[in-house]
Amino acid sequence: MKQSVYIDTTIPSYFFDNRKSFQYLITQTKNWWKFESIKYLLFTSNEAIAEANAGNYPNKEKCVLFLKKTKILPKHQMISEIAEIYMQNFLMPKELTGDAFHLSYASFYKIDFLLTWNCNHLANSNKKKHIQAINAKLNLFIPEIVTPLTLISEEN
Repeated sequence: MKQSVYIDTTIPSYFFDNRKSFQYLITQTKNWWKFESIKYLLFTSNEAIAEANAGNYPNKEKCVLFLKKTKILPKHQMISEIAEIYMQNFLMPKELTGDAFHLSYASFYKIDFLLTWNCNHLANSNKKKHIQAINAKLNLFIPEIVTPLTLISEEN
């Protein structure tokens, strides 16, 4: 059976980015999508779509469509409660609620991997024990939070 991956907004953002300074990460994102994504069940949320739809930046429409082509997890009332607990416990910043929601969805729906380029608030080894402790208290699944660089098969 295929493992599951929650796609956060940073993945389409890098996929459609054109900045030369990010070229390596852009290439890795596109390679992961082309060669690796087919090996997984891919999910996202309406919160991720709303986050991608916010603001004014290049390729915004492409990012939103990218996410809409992924299976969208339904919002359960517990998702907001979990996100609020993450923020109250300083696991995720209160001003950037998207990060708390991405982790809430992945945890609540027992998604194997949360795929992100957000190494400040999500794919951060210093946060791992804090995430494990909070999710253990809440009796929630603990997804592995990874970047496209760390979720590749040995062949690639």
